[in-house]
Amino acid sequence: MNIHEYQGKSILKGFGVAVQEGIVAETPEQAVEAAKEMKVKYNSDWVVVKAQIHAGGRGKGGGVKLAKNLDEVKQRATDIIGMQLITPQTSAEGKKVHKVLIAQDVYYPGASPTKEFYISILLNRATGRNIIMYSTEGGMDIEHVAETTPHLIWKEEIDPKVGLRDFQCRKVAFNLGLSGTAFKEMTKFVASLYKAYDSIDASLFEINPVLKTSDDKIIAVDAKVTMDDNALFRHKDIEAMRDELEENPIDVEARKAELNYVKLDGNVGCMVNGAGLAMATMDIIKLSGGEPANFLDVGGTANAERVEKAFRIILKDKNVKAILVNIFGGIVRCDRVAQGVVDAYKNMGSIPVPIIVRLQGTNAEEAKKLIEASGLKVFSAIQLQEAADLVKKVINN
Repeated sequence: MNIHEYQGKSILKGFGVAVQEGIVAETPEQAVEAAKEMKVKYNSDWVVVKAQIHAGGRGKGGGVKLAKNLDEVKQRATDIIGMQLITPQTSAEGKKVHKVLIAQDVYYPGASPTKEFYISILLNRATGRNIIMYSTEGGMDIEHVAETTPHLIWKEEIDPKVGLRDFQCRKVAFNLGLSGTAFKEMTKFVASLYKAYDSIDASLFEINPVLKTSDDKIIAVDAKVTMDDNALFRHKDIEAMRDELEENPIDVEARKAELNYVKLDGNVGCMVNGAGLAMATMDIIKLSGGEPANFLDVGGTANAERVEKAFRIILKDKNVKAILVNIFGGIVRCDRVAQGVVDAYKNMGSIPVPIIVRLQGTNAEEAKKLIEASGLKVFSAIQLQEAADLVKKVINN
């Protein structure tokens, strides 16, 4: 689960991480009031208006603008709120901006220049250990840095038996070229950041940029936080931060129906029970000449209601030309699933694409007879090869 920058920063602050302060606004008028508050608090007319969407690269897309007075704040907020923001991390359609963050200007002039760094924390799946990835070249072009000068990116691996050690925090600060107050501030920043990451069961922290201010403070100017969905039951406060406006409406509907759904770009819908069977089903579709349109796992209780919801969700994808239902009857009996398919078909009135139903396991033969006797436009199969041949037949017609 992704959350917004302002939400991520509120979590970081709770663990003692210094952040660029700000106030969220949903209208230009709220943005102006927020800017007035920021002026009282920080004695500066300058603020940054930052689009709040679940994607990076907002500055490149025109979603981050400096405002030097209240009139500019209102104009910037008017321009950004409601815009379809396209960044290197969004689809071609972009994402609609529903709110902005009115943030303090932390790039104020001083005795020494500011400096931007990049720090992220994530799991290295090859080793099963968390790593801190960091670079002296923070800012909007970090992807270009990774491609052209990978030697400027360092990695610090964390041993899960002992956690992050003090010497590793100092190593990060040293490699970033810091000294004096900034060195001490960075070691504290890294330690607090890792504590936050570990404590909330995050799968990604990306702070870009981390800023060394002109007075040697170290602060998070941005905060991209991704949660591990499997751990959300332990963090109800963070789960409540979910913004469904940022998510695909089909994904939202599937989650509410307690269905495991992932949209793909193909033409054959998949309905299965079990993730392993789903992977095998997608292989079958590929071998038959089709392309899977989704991953949809109805789980072990594939009753008529869940099957109907699954059909409705799959059919929201206009690219679907056929649906393959592949169920293994272990916990659930195949004849009950078959009855669910028949009932769902009748409840929906009609389904505009061919359906191939492959049921194997407990009462598979009875299930096949049920489907064939229903008189519906459903093709039944017991063997995988039968299902593959039927998929090929219907998508080629």
